[in-house]
Amino acid sequence: MVEEKMGTCWSQTKDQFDNLEKHTQWGIEFVERYTKFVKERSEIEINYAKQIRNLSKKYQPKKNSREEEENKFTSCRAFLSTLNELNDYAGQHEVIAENLTSQIIAELTRYIQELKQERKSHFHDGRKAQQHIENSWKQLESSKRRFERDCKEADRAQQYFEKMDADINVTKADVEKRCSHKARQQAQLRHQMAADSKGEYSVYLQKFNKEQNEHYYTLIPHIFQKIQEMEEKRIERVGESMKTFAEVDRQVLPIVGKCLDGMTKAAESIEPKTDSKQVIECFKSGFEPPGDVEFEDYSQAMKRTVSESSLSNSRGEGKPEKPSSKAKGKLWPFMKKNKLSLKLGSGPEDFSHLPPEQRRKKLQAKIDDLNKEIQKEMDQKDALTKMKDVYVKNPQMGDPASVDPRLAEISQNIEKLRLEAQKFEGWLAEVEGRLPTRSEPPRRQSELYETQNSTPVNNNCAQDRESSPDGSYTEEQSSETQIKVPNTEFDDEFDDEEPLPTIGTCKALYPFEGHNEGTITVAEGEMLYVIEEDKGDGWTRVRRNEDDEGYVPTSYVEVYLDTNAKGAMTYI
Repeated sequence: MVEEKMGTCWSQTKDQFDNLEKHTQWGIEFVERYTKFVKERSEIEINYAKQIRNLSKKYQPKKNSREEEENKFTSCRAFLSTLNELNDYAGQHEVIAENLTSQIIAELTRYIQELKQERKSHFHDGRKAQQHIENSWKQLESSKRRFERDCKEADRAQQYFEKMDADINVTKADVEKRCSHKARQQAQLRHQMAADSKGEYSVYLQKFNKEQNEHYYTLIPHIFQKIQEMEEKRIERVGESMKTFAEVDRQVLPIVGKCLDGMTKAAESIEPKTDSKQVIECFKSGFEPPGDVEFEDYSQAMKRTVSESSLSNSRGEGKPEKPSSKAKGKLWPFMKKNKLSLKLGSGPEDFSHLPPEQRRKKLQAKIDDLNKEIQKEMDQKDALTKMKDVYVKNPQMGDPASVDPRLAEISQNIEKLRLEAQKFEGWLAEVEGRLPTRSEPPRRQSELYETQNSTPVNNNCAQDRESSPDGSYTEEQSSETQIKVPNTEFDDEFDDEEPLPTIGTCKALYPFEGHNEGTITVAEGEMLYVIEEDKGDGWTRVRRNEDDEGYVPTSYVEVYLDTNAKGAMTYI
């Protein structure tokens, strides 16, 4: 009946107190084991993320290296995007490790300590109640034995008194002597002690029954109920941790999916045709394909008669001249010199060792870099100028003269950079005039190259020989490779045609020595008429007076297109 009242309460296991203690201890050890499992999983995630990051970093393109130049290809850019997405992917595994540590490991570690304290408290109360009921039982047993002993003593005293009183052989004096007041008191005392023991036993019996009933129906069920709640809470907490264990992964799945989508998008962005065009653009030389190889007839020697005269003629006058194609050497696809000169860090400053198209790209890139440097210096100069103005208006903030040395230094740097840019612009104008897609520039472009580079003409000829537009080069110096200036071209322009009208004026920024025919010598700061604009070959046609006109480098003059400027002309 009592068991039915308890229902599913752990109080049914009142006789299994030690087993419950062992089970709850096992429950704590299970939580500790699960916590250790999550901790090892977190360490795995951290190590995995670290390895993924190191892998991504290892294959990232290095700065100032060939790998950085390769990023212009779509496949290389896709690979770089994949590496970046992989780095973000590694970050999500770090998030998993962090969430496992904060949401599970730290929480369970704190909970285990609380669980141990709670378990200790409950079982302490249980042991205390068990000890109390055991002590009450011992008191009951002691009073029971005392009552039993007193009853036996009283019964023996009564039997002895009755025996003495019923003995016929005993004289009246002896009877009086034996049945004295003391004997009677002793018998009465024994009976009184038995009665007292009986009353005490009855009290302890009632007390024990009450305490026993309270122990098994109130105290122990209450304690076991708390232990049961503690254990159920522990199981529920482990279940929640297991659910969190899965949710931690689920939370990063959208971002991981985006990383994977980014990798897929990067792969789909690869365009083979575009990469092929990049290869063409990268290695395009600008040379024209070589012409047809002429037939060399060696059969003439077979028709000659075998004689001394014929032999002598074959050695001298009769010997056929070597075809001109022999003198040209190897054709441009097999030019070893150009291949060797294309190595990084080799070649002259003007990149004349490169094919025309590649040289143009290098020169343009150099000019862009110089312009950026000039702009940077200009920005610094403007900032210092403003600072000086502030110092002038507010002397207490600083000395305006302290800025002058730095301004002078920046001005010198700007001037140097501009001269450097002008030099490369001249070379760029020269190489753009050599490209097959542009019209042939005037031959005096070499004069600009000579003036700016201060290189002997023979060296320019040698460079022209190595990268000539016809696709061939000669191993011997020849007068054909030297600069040629047609005499009739400019004579026809100046003598046969009427003078061209002026379309504006220009100011010479730098001095120019016009040694070649068709060019004109100008002084720095000189004002001239403009009669023909630059047509893309890097030269501008100017006039000093009716009989003195010619070409000057466009980069050497500052042009003002104004048809009404002729009347305001001044000569220096």
